[in-house]
Amino acid sequence: MWKFILALCLLAVPSFAATKTAIVAGGCFWCVEADFEKVPGVTSVVSGYTGGKTDNPTYKQVSAGGTGHYEAVKITFDDSKVSYDMLLYLFFRSVNPTDAGGQFCDRGDSYRTAIFVQDDEQKRIAELAKKEAAQSLGKKIVTPILPASTFWVAEDYHQDYYKGSNLVLTRAGPKKQSSAYKFYRNACGRDQRVRALWGDQAAFTH
Repeated sequence: MWKFILALCLLAVPSFAATKTAIVAGGCFWCVEADFEKVPGVTSVVSGYTGGKTDNPTYKQVSAGGTGHYEAVKITFDDSKVSYDMLLYLFFRSVNPTDAGGQFCDRGDSYRTAIFVQDDEQKRIAELAKKEAAQSLGKKIVTPILPASTFWVAEDYHQDYYKGSNLVLTRAGPKKQSSAYKFYRNACGRDQRVRALWGDQAAFTH
């Protein structure tokens, strides 16, 4: 369903091109990065940290708590091919925006959802997207809309983690990184919970 809606929206996007960015937090940034790299018109997705006060944060610091940072992604997109409001439509339908304590099996402040807006127009669109998501879901949305601040790029090994070929140790033993990612995503229940919550509107579920 989400692919059909995306196809319809692509037909309505203006033909003039401009490169823009969107910043969102949706739990594990490996998953959000993997999801949005599938969207036509998205040219890059970078994992990082934002929303907190600690400069040059590390994954260890952020995951331990106390930095105020979220795991987030910066999405660069061609708005002649996909719009900001379409990206937010997909974002809401790829997370559980009713959960204030994290996402799926990942708990804690760094795994909360959020939209980081960079100007008044993005704020207006985000507020409309949040209202529409609440109406569609019939539940209260707890995802905050926050002013964008410094986006700190995460360590190299987090970038495109889902494509990696390195050998890593998992609860199921050693696995190639791409296989470990699939194992983690399934074990965490991300897609299962998104489908249960959003039904046929669910985005990116495998």
